[in-house]
Amino acid sequence: MLYKSVAKPILFKMDPEKAHHLTIDGLSTVGNIPGGKQLLRAMYGVPHAQELAQELWGIRFNNPVGLAAGLDKNAKAVKGFSQLGFGFMEVGTITPKPQPGNELPRLFRLPADRALINRMGFNNVGTSEMAANLKKTGRHDIPVAVNIGKNKVTPNEQAEEDYRICIRDLYTYGDFFVVNISSPNTPDLRNLQHGDDLRRLLAAVTEEMKLQASKGYGEKPVLVKIAPDLTDEEIELTVHIIKESGVSGIIATNTTLSRQGLTHPNREQAGGLSGVPLTKRSTEVIRRVYQLTEGQLPIIGAGGIFTAQDAYDKIRAGASLVEVYTALIYEGPGLLNRMNKGLQQLLKRDGFTHISQAIGVDSI
Repeated sequence: MLYKSVAKPILFKMDPEKAHHLTIDGLSTVGNIPGGKQLLRAMYGVPHAQELAQELWGIRFNNPVGLAAGLDKNAKAVKGFSQLGFGFMEVGTITPKPQPGNELPRLFRLPADRALINRMGFNNVGTSEMAANLKKTGRHDIPVAVNIGKNKVTPNEQAEEDYRICIRDLYTYGDFFVVNISSPNTPDLRNLQHGDDLRRLLAAVTEEMKLQASKGYGEKPVLVKIAPDLTDEEIELTVHIIKESGVSGIIATNTTLSRQGLTHPNREQAGGLSGVPLTKRSTEVIRRVYQLTEGQLPIIGAGGIFTAQDAYDKIRAGASLVEVYTALIYEGPGLLNRMNKGLQQLLKRDGFTHISQAIGVDSI
């Protein structure tokens, strides 16, 4: 209630990107002061529930609700976010070299639609500074995934080298990695989701992951994040290549270019749309991916998750884990407790004793 009655009205009067930076800086500060982590945990921590805990890829997830990439782009506030009740979090998207991203303004709220539009353009500090931030963070309290991309100036023909550099520079700091080829805000990036470009990129990524593992750092999973705007035929082809590549899983989905059903004037803004308008489509993509992979490749579901029911729908469609972003902006950190309690109630209602029993039951 503190967020909705006090913090949100103040933040929503500010420019969205300024509010974003204020939140990240605030969480970073609190997470690093003596007693700060304990304070955040006392305020927002989520009680452990055995029926929601899972092990995937040799990693333990205390609950299935994670933080999507894009909020903590530079891994500045990992300590703070780790205390809010997330089961895991993504940092990034990071690129080898620092880049400023697209021109301001580039982040827009659509309150009437409970949505955001962003055209940030992978603004980040580069792998060297992210490595320093993660080194300073120390041991992770929750699993941390590093979301990796290519610099804007790197042509697609050379993209694989950018992804290799990201893995090389950050391998020791991430618990798992996410290959972002589906942001709509870097020119031509989404072309990497198709055909030979995708084959070549994933061959390079998996090779680099094995190379780093062979240096004594241990094997780590790598997932691919896909767009919601793929046609059914494109989903089939993309998933087929991903399955062949030997990567560990799929994140479905990134933001959308669709503007269907929006009412807020900001619908005219260019960029990727996230939030409630994406809920249905992302669940459809999860269901199709689960069917195409026959449930053999774990899926992280993302896109318009605001309630426990939204999360549960994605789990029943085939997601093993889910991620939130836009809902956190609108609902605040109390969302995590509500979502976890709600998931426990939904599992019980349907006669399940563990979340694994619900994964994909609507897609069989």
